[in-house]
Amino acid sequence: MELKQWLTNLAAELEISDITMDEDAVHILLDLARDSAHEVERVAAPLTTFLIGVAVGRGATLESTAASATELLLNQDASG
Repeated sequence: MELKQWLTNLAAELEISDITMDEDAVHILLDLARDSAHEVERVAAPLTTFLIGVAVGRGATLESTAASATELLLNQDASG
């Protein structure tokens, strides 16, 4: 199954069809997953994107939460 169809099917199953995963959102999340996997450890990728999703579900924007997480990753890298 291709990614777009999977995301559409999953959103329908979760009853959140009003959420659209456009290309920008996909790239933001994949970049964040990659960065957290490399800067922390591999399992950080899904867990980080889950926490971002919780924040977005509570009203934050994807862009701002991803930027905050990226900044935290960069600051941790600089201090460690």
